[in-house]
Amino acid sequence: MLQQSPLIEQTSPAPRNPQPAFLTDDSAEILRFAAEALNAGMAAALVTLVEIRGGSSRPLGAHMAVREDGLYCGFVSGGCVEAAAAFEAMEVIQSGEDRMVKYGEGSPYFDIVLPCGGGITLSMHKLRAVQPLLAVLNAMAQRQPAGLRYNPQLQTLESVLSQRETGWRGADFTVSYRPCTRVIVYGRSVEAAVAANVARAAGYDVHTSDGFDPRTTFALMDADTAVILLYHDLNRELPVLQAALAARPFYIGALGSRRTHDVRMQRLAGLGWSEQEIARIKAPIGIFPKARDAHSLALSVLADVAAARLTHASNEDAG
Repeated sequence: MLQQSPLIEQTSPAPRNPQPAFLTDDSAEILRFAAEALNAGMAAALVTLVEIRGGSSRPLGAHMAVREDGLYCGFVSGGCVEAAAAFEAMEVIQSGEDRMVKYGEGSPYFDIVLPCGGGITLSMHKLRAVQPLLAVLNAMAQRQPAGLRYNPQLQTLESVLSQRETGWRGADFTVSYRPCTRVIVYGRSVEAAVAANVARAAGYDVHTSDGFDPRTTFALMDADTAVILLYHDLNRELPVLQAALAARPFYIGALGSRRTHDVRMQRLAGLGWSEQEIARIKAPIGIFPKARDAHSLALSVLADVAAARLTHASNEDAG
């Protein structure tokens, strides 16, 4: 490999101190930031949380992307090590040698303490090709599962089709990605409008509808979709409920009292749906009962969706 001369190294601009480009913990945004840097001719590194000792504010597989000019995005902790990790990543970019760095418990950096009292290990990989990142981004855009497999000994990163749990498998660390959570809100009411706004604020892919449209309903509902029915009319919601039960999204929730839900279950049973299938419907919808105003209902419903999403992901990993 050709080496730069000392003269060129001396005249090259020194990297500036690390600074956040923007705040995000969304994997797609972080990978896109790194891919855009590489496509613009800039060097970049991908930082990944690969070990947790004790507690951690971020899950395994959390990322940061760091550019050679010091701009970075992403989180691997609650904000206490990101600047230090970005500086380490800049050194990796300059040296071309990947490294593992420990913070908190078991770390040589005594001045960097994690408030949770635990410890983390970060892999720092100088990105050598944009293709693995683009493959993952394209898969997620197509609402397909994807993964990145990193081998620290070989310093390689490759894209893989993955529905498995994020973690170590032998000498490789694999990060699994799921498509953005899609939320479909059905209903023409203030409750539906507010719920859609809260879902957008949470970063979900939001669609709204006031009725069943077979041309789009089945195309939108997949395993990463939550279906929220905020009708005040059982007749209008029944076609949507049947479509959701057939499509098997991870969450189906419907508005109404327990008495209303009893009627709903009777109607669905009369249409041939089994007790087990009907039990997939969360009704009354939300995590706390009797949310009488639109904003409280929206918070209750979206918190329920978020909890169901975590449970669904955990069950898939266990499988």
